[in-house]
Amino acid sequence: MHGETLDYLVVGGGPAGLQLGQLLQAAGHRYRILESGRTPGTFFRTYPRHRKLISINKIHTGTDDPELRLRMDWNSLLSPDPELLFPRYSERYFPHADDLVRYLADFAEAFKLDIAYDTRAVRLRRDGDAPDAGFVATDQRGTEHRGRRLIVATGVSRSHIPPIPGIETAEQYATVTVDPEDFTDQRVLILGKGNSALETADNLIETAAVIHVAGPHSVRMAWNTHYVGHLRAVNNNFLDTYQLKSQNALLDGHVLAIERDAAGRYLVRFSFTRAEETVKELRYDRVIVCTGFGFDASPFDPGCRPDLVIDDRFAALTPAYESVNVPGLYVAGTLMQQRDFKKSTGGFIHGFRYAVRALSRILDERHHGRPWPGRTLPAVPEALADAVVERVNRTSALWQQFGVLGDLLVFGPGGEVRYHEEVPVEYAPLSPVTRGRDYVTVTLEYGPDHDKVDPFDITVRRVAQNSADDAFDASYLHPVIRHWRDGELLGVHHMAENLENEWNDPRVHHAPLAGFFAAAPGRPAAGAGV
Repeated sequence: MHGETLDYLVVGGGPAGLQLGQLLQAAGHRYRILESGRTPGTFFRTYPRHRKLISINKIHTGTDDPELRLRMDWNSLLSPDPELLFPRYSERYFPHADDLVRYLADFAEAFKLDIAYDTRAVRLRRDGDAPDAGFVATDQRGTEHRGRRLIVATGVSRSHIPPIPGIETAEQYATVTVDPEDFTDQRVLILGKGNSALETADNLIETAAVIHVAGPHSVRMAWNTHYVGHLRAVNNNFLDTYQLKSQNALLDGHVLAIERDAAGRYLVRFSFTRAEETVKELRYDRVIVCTGFGFDASPFDPGCRPDLVIDDRFAALTPAYESVNVPGLYVAGTLMQQRDFKKSTGGFIHGFRYAVRALSRILDERHHGRPWPGRTLPAVPEALADAVVERVNRTSALWQQFGVLGDLLVFGPGGEVRYHEEVPVEYAPLSPVTRGRDYVTVTLEYGPDHDKVDPFDITVRRVAQNSADDAFDASYLHPVIRHWRDGELLGVHHMAENLENEWNDPRVHHAPLAGFFAAAPGRPAAGAGV
């Protein structure tokens, strides 16, 4: 038994656990990471099954600015060591998963993180009956680890299996063979329309006789939605074979039942959405389930089991990334996407690395009396516009976590303005730094209907580039500035979109923004001092 009660127990030694561990360590907190595998990043030793990551690794960016380079580097953790970044491990745009595993191991070793390897948390419970009691994690050897607060960074480690009769007879994405020769001349049904399903289908194009990819929803392309978890172009070769009549097809509808006969073949009853729910029986040699993953809540005792949402795939979270029903239980990493599910990048390293840093600041603010880092600005509209323009043209955090993280300008007594970076926008009104004060949020966002615009349709009306008058109607990524008081939105300003994401034109970007600050109720007039 480990008698020491730490400040934080972190369950999971993947990228999120390592990122949080480095931040907790730098802050001087006592913590321990419990990792089930022999090395960090156990998940990536298996997934993706075909070993090509869809997180980009663009090395040649034309800039030496490390902040700007992070916009095109989706695999690095935030590191105080400028040498410890993923592009030093691979030059491939879509890297091999093994390179990420190697990088994570080096990251853990470089910072000498406190990680208990080969330590699987099989039971998680409260350390007593008090509502604010700490937590105990019991591992597979019966050793108990104690922490005042528990942070779950296990990711989505449980396969999500739809409730279809007979689905237990099908093969799973997690274990099915990835050798295309094993499917030669076979009829294959793949359940799911996400990246794991289409990755699997692409792997079989050259060998399978027929491939059907089925699901109740239409395929959504990442280039339309800007959600990188939707189907990526690197996995969409199969769509070409479907549209060009190469014996493959997308089936839109519901699988009603799966039956396997004595010879091992499958009879599948399918209801077609586009044919007025017509039901047909289809025969296949193989059925593969590629329907995603979810959070494994099985280790939790009933007294501290988090409420689950989104088909029980994620823990329900507050804006502080804390369980809604278990105080002191937080999540880090891909589980954070419950707050921005299929809207931003919280489910991926290039998004949650910033959310994890925000979580570390929330923990400092809530439990250690450390205010959110910030700096003081002159309360002059031009100076405030200067600060915002400089940030939106460099920040990687607001770029990656669009619409989720924002910078805050908080107006204090005596005209003081404090600038706080990378605050979750839904947490901002709960933070002590905004209590009783006007504040402005600065975010990067797409337009509200951006996912309904075909980016390749030249007949669609476009907002003129660098047009301040049309900025509010922009569908592409651009800065949005909002003025708040006591939960009430007092004003909104959109900065004009720009082809190369450079929002620094004195006339088009800076001057209208300074005018917004000058006109905001109760804000200093142009040229006024502090």
